Amino acid sequence: MQVCFFIHVLCSSQITGLVIDLDALFKGRLCCFPKDPLEDVETWGESVDKVLGCKAGQIAFREFLRSEYSEENILFWLACEEYKKIKTVPEMISSANRIYSEFVQTEAPRQINIDCGTRENITKNISQPTLTSFDTAQKLIYSLMARDCYPRFLKSDVYQGLLRRMLSSGNSFSLPV
Repeated sequence: MQVCFFIHVLCSSQITGLVIDLDALFKGRLCCFPKDPLEDVETWGESVDKVLGCKAGQIAFREFLRSEYSEENILFWLACEEYKKIKTVPEMISSANRIYSEFVQTEAPRQINIDCGTRENITKNISQPTLTSFDTAQKLIYSLMARDCYPRFLKSDVYQGLLRRMLSSGNSFSLPV
């Protein structure tokens, strides 16, 4: 039996005047997880993989990246992860074109910061995409997030507030009765 956790708490930890409202941070996306979604907050400090491997971690990291105007990085990385799961050619073509137009092409609405050689290679091959079409770009963005964004995330109000909340409550969040 799967237990769903519903979290409606206000994190009262004051961090430089910021009160972290978990509902607001996760924008209703905490409605149903198989376990307490913030149970792994402490492990997020171990590696960027721990953050990206956890749905709640992805949400928190995305919120942090949004505050730094670089949300496109995690959105692209997540889109690539979903893209690799595609089973049909028509779906692959459609998804590849969406990823390309949203993140890769010059002047894309959420253009990612990749070198021109990688961008040109994707552009050249977009008419016949494969499941590995975005691998090089995804690795570059992952490296950027791991090297640059992740260390700042660990120092951010978002992460520190969640960590303090988890530690001060002994990892027990208030759940509705």
